[in-house]
Amino acid sequence: MTYDEIINQIFTALPMYHKIGSSAYKEGLENIEALTALIGHPEKQLKTIHVAGTNGKGSTTHLLSSFYQEMGCKVGLYTSPHLVDFRERIKVNGEMITKEAVVAFFEKFNEKFQQIEPSFFEMTTALAFHYFAEQQVDIAIIEVGLGGRLDATNVILPELCIITNISLDHTQLLGDTLAKIAFEKAGIMKPNVPVVVGKRQLETLPVFTARAQELHAPLHTTEKVKITHVGSDDGNPAIRHIALEYNNIVFSSDIRLPLVGNYQLENVATFVEAVIQRHGMAPDIIELIVRAIENVLSNTHLHGRWEIVGTQPLTICDTGHNSGGFEFLAQQLESLNCTQLHCIIGFVNDKDIDSIIHLLPRKARYVVCKASVARAEEPAVIVQKMAAAGLTAEASEEAVFSTYQSLIQHISKSDAVYIGGSTFIVADFLKGKGI
Repeated sequence: MTYDEIINQIFTALPMYHKIGSSAYKEGLENIEALTALIGHPEKQLKTIHVAGTNGKGSTTHLLSSFYQEMGCKVGLYTSPHLVDFRERIKVNGEMITKEAVVAFFEKFNEKFQQIEPSFFEMTTALAFHYFAEQQVDIAIIEVGLGGRLDATNVILPELCIITNISLDHTQLLGDTLAKIAFEKAGIMKPNVPVVVGKRQLETLPVFTARAQELHAPLHTTEKVKITHVGSDDGNPAIRHIALEYNNIVFSSDIRLPLVGNYQLENVATFVEAVIQRHGMAPDIIELIVRAIENVLSNTHLHGRWEIVGTQPLTICDTGHNSGGFEFLAQQLESLNCTQLHCIIGFVNDKDIDSIIHLLPRKARYVVCKASVARAEEPAVIVQKMAAAGLTAEASEEAVFSTYQSLIQHISKSDAVYIGGSTFIVADFLKGKGI
């Protein structure tokens, strides 16, 4: 089979959470354990860092990959979902898995896998472990897909666990309170393995502390990390410069942070704490931390995090897609210096759309699109909810990128356009734009 035939097969034949929702979610580790056994348990050959959390996982994992790349390591990075290309999920030193490696894996194992009936994510996780072992990576940064305790990635024995933050998301699967969701995320903790908690939250920290004590796992928070905004790029005011301190020791008084958005400061703090807990604070480590932050985009090719994809009008896309993410995004949108803010948005039907709508800027004008996945909510349903909340919104019958092209023909160059609400809205836009 060709690469395209294989991708078409796994996209259509295997249950995919991001397309059809909770019916694709396979609770338990039996399938992934069977899959990894069939391929020789490659996960046991890997040194890993395991990253869970509601928001910030992607940015934190990419910062960690950037750090180890700067160190000269060969770094595996496993994240989800992808935006444009399936192979974005599995990278080594920022380069996507080759098509040839995907083909070879499925030609070798697919027939045996059929007896197990895996989900799309379970199959992809097995592929990632196999590829990283085959490539003999020095370390693999593994992002949890959903939850933690029962996630397919939770068959690894990591050297460090990270939990970025907790907010209400996937409540139908993980629980309807922050404490219940925290319990699921805490499921990645392992006996005697250090864990870094990125955000100290009143409802969740006791859950993490209790579980860490049970497992004798040293628990660390980011309270010693201090990040101060010291200026912006002359050519791009959205790119900030930060000063970084740890326990009153100044790492640098001027670091160029290319990850745009206030919410990224929390992710940087989590990354810094994680590196220090694993490697200490020697001058060469501090230098690597600074370089990793400044070079994260060029090292890892991260997309979709407050990404500026156009000027005149300023056009920004962001993959934030739940109430926790929009608490930060709404502040960013409110602070934009523009004549009028236009938002092209859409949501999937298993999100708490009402809680997100409550956070959206009141003065913006909204165009609602339907992403090209089965889970996408109908624009008319969202418009009705937004109108009830006092927002100005209209439904679009066009695809996301076509909607954008139509919009910019009728607005001022001094306006701004935000594209988001769902990872899949961003993905459709980037595909249309050819990014």
